[in-house]
Amino acid sequence: MNSADLGRRVGVPSTALFTDQYELTMVQAALKAGTAGRRSVFEAFTRRLPEGRRYGVVAGTGRVLDAVENFHFDDEMLAFLRDQNVVDGATLDYLADYRFSGDIWGYPEGEVYFPGSPILRVEGSFAECVLLETVILSILNHDSAIAAAASRMSAAAGGRRLIEMGARRTHELSAVASARAAYVGGFDTTSDLAAGFRYNIPTVGTSAHAFTLLHDTERDAFQAQVDSLGRATTLLVDTYDVTAAVRTAVEVAGTELGAVRIDSGDLLLVAHRVRQQLDELGATETKIVVTSDLDEYAIASLAAAPVDAYGVGTQLVTGSGHPTCSMVYKLVARAGSGDPADELRPVAKKSLGAKSSRGGRKWAARRLDEDGVAEAEVVGTGPVPAELAGRQLQVELVRGGDVVAREPLDAARERHIAARAGLPMSAMQLSRGEPVLPTEYV
Repeated sequence: MNSADLGRRVGVPSTALFTDQYELTMVQAALKAGTAGRRSVFEAFTRRLPEGRRYGVVAGTGRVLDAVENFHFDDEMLAFLRDQNVVDGATLDYLADYRFSGDIWGYPEGEVYFPGSPILRVEGSFAECVLLETVILSILNHDSAIAAAASRMSAAAGGRRLIEMGARRTHELSAVASARAAYVGGFDTTSDLAAGFRYNIPTVGTSAHAFTLLHDTERDAFQAQVDSLGRATTLLVDTYDVTAAVRTAVEVAGTELGAVRIDSGDLLLVAHRVRQQLDELGATETKIVVTSDLDEYAIASLAAAPVDAYGVGTQLVTGSGHPTCSMVYKLVARAGSGDPADELRPVAKKSLGAKSSRGGRKWAARRLDEDGVAEAEVVGTGPVPAELAGRQLQVELVRGGDVVAREPLDAARERHIAARAGLPMSAMQLSRGEPVLPTEYV
């Protein structure tokens, strides 16, 4: 297995300042109080799914592992913290030697989750675990939101190909993360070359309207593209008149033309007309790609259209209306010391309203019905019932500070397809509703 299979990590900078200041000031106070070394268990979970969503998708796990591995404070960072008086000298000394040495368990990437699912469990001293809070949540909240939107779009597409093309609609770094998460959620390709380079995701792209407008005629533009990229290319046919463009495209490329792209108008109507025209011209194998501000609802509305692929940008990289999953990272158990033999004691926030949490180091399993379809997400703190022992969801990710669960991105993608297929059919409905599985606490 080569490095491209796992994602190129060369030149990855330290992630230590991708954090909030209060993580460091908590460490300072805990060091002074003598509690920083207490063995602790933190869990990342969400209290609820985004409104109307039936399931969530775990994405970003591989990026979390990179972030943990690269979480260290270099001299320049320490000088910044010193100059800004963020923490005192004793804390700077602690941070200078910081490397996470604990254990992490979690849902494998691509798995689905529900309210209360212990998606990630981080164990170690209080100080080393609390420092990771912000960067872990930053990655999981963003990537899982994009993957959930991608999953809904993938379900709506019904097997037709999906192209991620949202790089120009978001921050340049989040564009790369979005392409990765979209691939986990079911997209087939990306237009973003940085994502292709870093994560080995297939990339695609041909031309925009500017290329047509550059040339004196549409025919000249099509001829230039075909001469350069071959007859199997995709020609953009809605710059001027679609009917005339399709005719010209086939005249230039012949019936071996790979595809035409439609980026405006009534996509349902135009797609039917273009398909009929292509068939009449003998280009029966030429595909139709549609773009233009698509989301899962627009994709579903085109189910009866003769469309072969969808290109999605803005709605995908913004989570289709839900750009975060509202995951939190809470201390759920701690010991009275750093001694591994010291008993862990459940702790929990007992706020008024919806912000309370459940204490205890948790396991999770998915119970199936007699037909093998998931019927409940079971979360517990005691012994795992024998009938659920083989259905546990968490896997070991980091042991003693060392990453032990790197995997190709395709493995996460395939896992998601299988996990989604194991849910009740109502999970695929786009209408608003409650989580498709209840969470049962035992």
